[in-house]
Amino acid sequence: MSQAVYEEPSQQIPILVTADVVVCGGGPAGVAAAIASARGGARTVLLENQGCLGGIWTSGLLSWIIDAGNKKGLMREIVARLDRRKARIASSGEDFTYDPEEMKLLLEEMCEEAGVTVMLHTRVVHAAVEGAGRLTLAITESKSGRQAWAASLFIDATGDGDLAARAGCRFDLGRPRSGETQPMSLMALVAGINPDEVAVYTMDGVNETPKARLLERMEQAGQTPSYAAPSLFHIRDGLFALMANHEYGASALQASQVTQATLHARKELHRIIDGLRSLGGEWANIRIVSTANHIGVREGRRIHGRYTVSEQDLQAGIWHEDAVCRVRYGIDIHSTNPDQGKGFGDDGKRSLPYDIPLRALIAADVDGLLMAGRCISGDFIAHSSYRVTGNAVAMGQAAGAAAAIAAIANVLPQHLNGADIAQALQRLEETN
Repeated sequence: MSQAVYEEPSQQIPILVTADVVVCGGGPAGVAAAIASARGGARTVLLENQGCLGGIWTSGLLSWIIDAGNKKGLMREIVARLDRRKARIASSGEDFTYDPEEMKLLLEEMCEEAGVTVMLHTRVVHAAVEGAGRLTLAITESKSGRQAWAASLFIDATGDGDLAARAGCRFDLGRPRSGETQPMSLMALVAGINPDEVAVYTMDGVNETPKARLLERMEQAGQTPSYAAPSLFHIRDGLFALMANHEYGASALQASQVTQATLHARKELHRIIDGLRSLGGEWANIRIVSTANHIGVREGRRIHGRYTVSEQDLQAGIWHEDAVCRVRYGIDIHSTNPDQGKGFGDDGKRSLPYDIPLRALIAADVDGLLMAGRCISGDFIAHSSYRVTGNAVAMGQAAGAAAAIAAIANVLPQHLNGADIAQALQRLEETN
């Protein structure tokens, strides 16, 4: 039986602004891209669907940043400014926790200082491509209705590659043969526990033992979480973040599946916390302060670029002349099939530190489009490594710097001089 359809009347869509660079998605990659672009002298617009900047850092309450230790420029600046706010706790390793609410305000301030035009509550729903294959407009929906945003260059930092897909770019999703994707996780902020009393259950950045201890306590309370390595992170004072669930088999590209994953995850988190509270002792007063507004998505579209970061790159520890990010984080595949385990692993593969080249950030099928964050061009194994947010910031910074140079010079990113980009990135590093 065919599905009923409604034929939407054609309409004229107002072109709200003409910018040099339009960045779609205001998560770690998108914010970095917008700031780098604006600091590079480009008129820059940042479009974000949520009610704050930061994406998984803020509306997703991630609260834990990975692979930031070797990143210069904007990542180092963010760390320094969080420290000045006393909004960050370093771990025994290089990873760290931060206060999500302080992060929201900090990212807004940095965009304002750079001169970025920010539009919240604005979702990209379509794209206009000229006959020659040049992306010319990003189409959005918001309380203001349907609007178009024109620019010389666009950056897709939506995580799921929404702009690129709507512009007609090819993409990959999930494992090569099965299509299975890594599960989603809904973060929660919890309070009512004493940092000293729960220190043995709290992640310190290098030791996995706290996860096993926390799992044991949850099981003692009659709750076996869907994620076999539940993690508790100390944010500040008596505030903690908890990751304890996996939502298997849900596609980030289907709203109904994201919805069901979110509803299921929230119920599970409350059951887990209620169970811990029933144990008494150090858990007697634990409560959920907030669950994330947006479930954490590990895997969406991987847009085809002019270079594909591959498993072989990781194994070889590859270097590139047009490198924009050196990834040190290893292969991290959260179970794609709960029947084969509910934790995480590396599929028996090993990696060395490796480069992401600018070419992997430039769309192959549409001109005038760059990507930043987890939607760049890579295979399943490589994506499991570079997807973490310390790398997202570095990729966004590079995409924004390149877009600004290309827009001002009126050239496509693939025609840029590598030395010019290196100089632009160096200037960003020197602003700290």
